[in-house]
Amino acid sequence: MGPRLTLSDTPTSSQTGQRLDAWREQQQHAVEQALSKWVQADAPAGLGEAMRYAVLDGGKRLRPLLVLATAQALNGNPEAAMRAACAAELIHAYSLVHDDMPCMDNDVLRRGKPTVHVRFGEAQALLAGDALQALAFELLVPDSPDVPPAMAAHLCRLLARAAGADGMAGGQAFDLASVGRSLALPELEAMHRRKTGALLQASVLMGAATAAPTAETLKHLVSFGAALGLAFQVVDDILDVTADSATLGKTAGKDAASDKPTFVSLMGLTQAQAYADAVLDQAHGALRLSGIANRDILHELTDWVGRRTS
Repeated sequence: MGPRLTLSDTPTSSQTGQRLDAWREQQQHAVEQALSKWVQADAPAGLGEAMRYAVLDGGKRLRPLLVLATAQALNGNPEAAMRAACAAELIHAYSLVHDDMPCMDNDVLRRGKPTVHVRFGEAQALLAGDALQALAFELLVPDSPDVPPAMAAHLCRLLARAAGADGMAGGQAFDLASVGRSLALPELEAMHRRKTGALLQASVLMGAATAAPTAETLKHLVSFGAALGLAFQVVDDILDVTADSATLGKTAGKDAASDKPTFVSLMGLTQAQAYADAVLDQAHGALRLSGIANRDILHELTDWVGRRTS
């Protein structure tokens, strides 16, 4: 059994003044401990070292935070929530390892340190990504009664759809095929709803899947996750042209240098910021309509996505 999340940590109406930073620090620490336990160093031929290098000690952990915040708000299964949180982060880490490789985006900096293929070589990076992806699904089906089989199967389906052809993989293929092209707004939105938004939306829905939300609540959480995922990408495009590499922890200006279509290249910096604000408003609106009483942290996470600087 992995590290446990206690639902006593859930913010209540009597704790609405709780700072997001304090909650976030607590949950990030719990996720880091769980990842460190579950991503073992003893895989053969140095593979474990490459896997741990790819996933530990870096990143905002937004996807795990969304899983945990949603699960807490709905009083979900704590063991399933932590496993789902770590599984989402493992899928995210694997995608970054593969996306950074020379056959994809050919990047050398990620989370403020050399990318995995730079540090360990291309073959080891490819295998580390494969192993992280496999481990994500292993975590969702523990050999214990803590996660009911039907819940585990639902979590696996949500994560698989987010990672596959209708999600991240399809979005990355769309992205690579779009280099040097000028995309209309609907095309750009469609690409990023897959490449970036699918896993962020799935993180919300996986948190919900650890509980028993009503159909009405789930409908609005679907809309919330979609809007939040799109907003994240618009802000990412803005930061690519306004922040430096040291702040971002990755190569700044890479999209423009690679001639990739972005929200900034399509509509300009000022309009892109206004568009991000509008999509964030949509996320807040969907969350308000969800009927979830204990949603303060989810609102604060949404604002954090909009004001982040890296």
